[in-house]
Order: sequence, then structure tokens, then C-alpha cells
Amino acid sequence: MDQPRFVIEASEAESMAQSSGITLTQLLPSLVASAQTLARPPISKFPVAAVGVGSSGRIYVGVNLEFPGLPFHHTVHAEQFLVTNLSMNAETHLESFAVSAAPCGHCRQFLQEIRGAPDIKLLITSEKDPQFTPLSHFLTQRFGPHNLLHKGVPLLLEPHHNALSLLLNNDLPIIPNGISNGYSPNAELKFAALEAANNSHSPYSGSPSGVALLDSQGNIFKGSYMESAAYNPSLGPLQAALVAYVAGGGGDYDKVVAAVLVEKDGAVIRQEHTARLLLHSISPHCHFKVFLCYLLEKKFI
Repeated sequence: MDQPRFVIEASEAESMAQSSGITLTQLLPSLVASAQTLARPPISKFPVAAVGVGSSGRIYVGVNLEFPGLPFHHTVHAEQFLVTNLSMNAETHLESFAVSAAPCGHCRQFLQEIRGAPDIKLLITSEKDPQFTPLSHFLTQRFGPHNLLHKGVPLLLEPHHNALSLLLNNDLPIIPNGISNGYSPNAELKFAALEAANNSHSPYSGSPSGVALLDSQGNIFKGSYMESAAYNPSLGPLQAALVAYVAGGGGDYDKVVAAVLVEKDGAVIRQEHTARLLLHSISPHCHFKVFLCYLLEKKFI
């Protein structure tokens, strides 16, 4: 992989494997070292990369993201980035992945949100004799969705829609003039955040939310909130949107000029304050707006 990317289409991935005389799964470890160059760990200086294959045959890359000056819980782990990357591309399952360092307990728990998680194959490239091993080997007495949810509830990566719509009294956000030759993305940014909220995975709190970011070139990146049954490993919608930003070729974070958060009115979990803190730290001049939403049977536009 001469120029590391965050998604490799199935046909190209299969061609790469065949040209090396190996299987698609065996190809994954060979991509990890180059993927590590995409990590952004300014605090730890410890780049981590996870490279996985989905049921579609596409290959996905995840890396760790750190944000100086902020508490560590704002950090995005490589495995979380990987799963978010799958979600952004409508990939319904992670078959196997290779990672540069052993997943921490935080990530082993986060991966439990995927149906069939114990059977996901994992290889740690830094081990002396790396082998693909089921995730169940790394988390033997697991706690997960099966402990809290009814059978049949959609899990992370599985298609669902949260049936949310915006309130009538939401105003458009204030976005700087002159972006992308005068193009005004106000409504598009707002509804991109709503779409992300409708795709969010929040079965434990019932507090779906989504974020959409606008960069100085007029590009929009969106991210959905993703909960963990163990709560703490949950990934905020802004972090998910930053995954989309990095995976989409975004540069320095201060190129993000506007952001919209959509979250449910009266939700037991609110993202506004923590999102505002993170945005202020990485892009102080970013314009930030929050919109509230309801379920569709209530007042909406």
C-alpha cells in the first residue's frame, strides 16, 4: 500500500491478495505498518493502526487520534476508528482485523457491540509469532448487548433508523460568509447532522445524536454517537465526525469552520457541552450550533 488510504475497495483488495499469493485475511497484517503513518497521537507519540476486512470484502483502516489539552476520554482509539469507518461505509460486519498493538480493555469492550463479536478474528502484529485468534480469547467473560437488550434489537453496524425530526423552532446556524464561493450549506449541514443522529447507536440511554462538520473548502463530514453496553467506551458524535474528517482527507483541525450537533430534546445524555469543549480546543474559531429533535410522531419539519 504505497499511499495508505482508509478504505480499499473489494476488487482492489482481492487483486492485492492474489498478486501476493495470499488470502484477503492474510493481507491485513502487511498493511498495518504503513497505516500507522496516518495516526495522530501528539500526546503519547505512540501510533496505533488497525486494518480490518468487512463482509463485503472491502478493507478498512483505523488509527488513534489524540487531542492535546483535553482529558484522555476524548481520545479515539484505532479500533474505534476502524468500527466507525465501517459504519460510515454501511459495512454490516467486521470479519477480522490486524492491529499494531494489543487492544486495550476499552476497545475489547467496544467491539462487543458488533453482532457475533466473539468470532471476529484478531492478529497483533507486534507479537513474536502473530496468529489470528478469535476475540473471545481476549475477552473470555464478556459483558455486552446480550446482557441489556432484547434479542432482535439492531446492534452496531446493523441498519436502523431512529425516526427523529427537527423541531419547528430551530433556527439555521450562523456560518461564516464566503465559504466555497458563496455557497451557503446551512440547511445541508443541519440535515446531515440529523441523518447522523438517525443512524446513531444508543440503545442503552435512548439519546441519539449526530454531528456534521464543515471545512473551509465546503466539504461536510458527519458522525453518529455510538454507545457501549459498558457505557465508558462509548464514542461521541463529534469524535465520530472527526474520524470522517480524517478519513476523508481533512488536514489540520482548525480547517473545520462550522459544526452542527443534533440531539434529542430531553435526552438523559447531552453531548453539547463536551462537544463544545473539544471543538474549542481543536478549532477555536469554529461556529457551533445545536439543534433539538423529537421522534417523528411529535412536532417536526
